[in-house]
Amino acid sequence: MLLSLLRNFGDFDIVNLIIRLSASAFVVFCTTPIHEFAHAFIAYKLGDHTARLKGRLTINPFAHINWIGALMIFLVGFGYAEPVPVNVRNTKLKNKKVAMALIAVAGPISNLIMAFISLFFMFVVQKFFGANDHIFVSSAYYFLYFVTSININLAVFNLLPVPPLDGSRILFVFLPTKYYFSVMKYERYISLGIMLLLFTGILTTPLVQLSNLVFNLFCMFFELIF
Repeated sequence: MLLSLLRNFGDFDIVNLIIRLSASAFVVFCTTPIHEFAHAFIAYKLGDHTARLKGRLTINPFAHINWIGALMIFLVGFGYAEPVPVNVRNTKLKNKKVAMALIAVAGPISNLIMAFISLFFMFVVQKFFGANDHIFVSSAYYFLYFVTSININLAVFNLLPVPPLDGSRILFVFLPTKYYFSVMKYERYISLGIMLLLFTGILTTPLVQLSNLVFNLFCMFFELIF
């Protein structure tokens, strides 16, 4: 996001910057809380009240925000909120790995749903206002574009099968327990490695390509409708 603008400083556009900042702020304060709420809600429905007792069964952004993860969303378009506490032993499912996977996948699914909704409104703006060059119309269009893009980024990023991301909880359904604990010993170091790869752009490029693929698939669906 902002880092990409800085790398292309010659194409700097203050209006584009404001729209991107607004979209990033919207995601940080409105959609990442829904991502974390989704985790807490599924855990609650499966019988684990840990998140509810910790005040995390809410869409209040200040219950979920992680300022480092929020900064990453502003800078690179990928980031995270404060992880929801879960005690999978409290869940009603016998297979605790499956319970953990269901709780984990709820977050990325919520991002994809929000991306789908914002993209729908983007196509509505395009359909009814077309090539209208009014600043409000074009700003609304690109705001929705960036909100969609960031939500897809977050879904793709969180589905990476490495700890502490949600994708690792899904992967561990298929791994023996001994491998789970072997990998989790290095969770902190893996987290630092992921952040470093994002800030240097090494991981950002393949993630953006995957996100663009999902974005284009969503667009193909709406193009059929509109």
